[in-house]
Amino acid sequence: MKVVIIDDAQLNVTILQHLVRKIPDCEPVSFTEPVAALDWCLQNEPDLVVVDYMMPGLNGTDLTARFRERYPDIPVLMVTANHETELRHRALQLGVTDFLNKPLDNAEFLARAKNMLALRQSHKNLANRAEWLAEEVSKATVKIVEQERETIFCLARAAEYRDPETGGHIKRMAHYSRHIGKNLGLSAEQQELLLEAAPMHDIGKVGTPDLILLKPGKLTDEEFGIMKQHAVIGYEVLSASSSPLLKIAAEIAHTHHEKFDGSGYPRGLKGNDIPLFGRIVAVADVFDALTSERPYKRAWPIDDACQLLREGSGRHFDPDCLQAFFKDFEQVLAIKDRFVDEAPAQRLPDELV
Repeated sequence: MKVVIIDDAQLNVTILQHLVRKIPDCEPVSFTEPVAALDWCLQNEPDLVVVDYMMPGLNGTDLTARFRERYPDIPVLMVTANHETELRHRALQLGVTDFLNKPLDNAEFLARAKNMLALRQSHKNLANRAEWLAEEVSKATVKIVEQERETIFCLARAAEYRDPETGGHIKRMAHYSRHIGKNLGLSAEQQELLLEAAPMHDIGKVGTPDLILLKPGKLTDEEFGIMKQHAVIGYEVLSASSSPLLKIAAEIAHTHHEKFDGSGYPRGLKGNDIPLFGRIVAVADVFDALTSERPYKRAWPIDDACQLLREGSGRHFDPDCLQAFFKDFEQVLAIKDRFVDEAPAQRLPDELV
């Protein structure tokens, strides 16, 4: 432990150095210039400061006051020949921990110094304990987040097994969504949240009957009405959680089929009344659905899909989200090439398409 000794008289410094070296595991750091001593203290971290009161340029109380601005808890032992009560009160108010009178009693100095150093060590131990606890909490939080992500992935996969869409779809549309969020200027944290929540957009399809979900032909109005309920089901499943991530996923599930002109479902929201994440995922989801092969359809050429998206600007899609999607479009193509479907879709015979 480092004990800083500050006294303008070299003899006093020598005596204090000798005493400090008697304390186990202590190293004296000595100064006869108070300003130099203060500069050293502000750049390092002592464990105890022993300071004289009467010094030229900067007295002990003023030095202590400036020291306390940086170190509120490190003990300061003031050595003084002044016995005035008013002086001691002021010194205590400025942060002096204790006093010793000149001439020094060596035994008293050693006892007080050891007590203060023991107190300092306890503070350091507590700080280390607090740091360790904070680190453990951080590790536990990371583990919880990882488990949450695993749960979300499993749920998304559960929906996928009941849907002709593939695992490649949920990865692509999630990364398309993050691409849009980035170009809209969302923070890195929001982009990551979007990436993790977007795969849950169709989780409500677990509640859609197979006869409708897997029907190869066009749905009747009644069947389509049932199909549209997956947005509400997904919201109800996910919103029951207190997790911020699942809350966002619930919002996306509920709103990614809304249209910018108000003609979407399930609530007919319009314009900016549709949450931003829902508007973003609407673009990403439709683009990937169009450009991916399914058992009931061929994949559209990319140019044709892009043309349909542009035609839907201001009607189906938020124009700002579309502009963000098409910005740095080579990144979109890289995502499409990166996350290919695990296996080719089994397409129906042409006469049934």
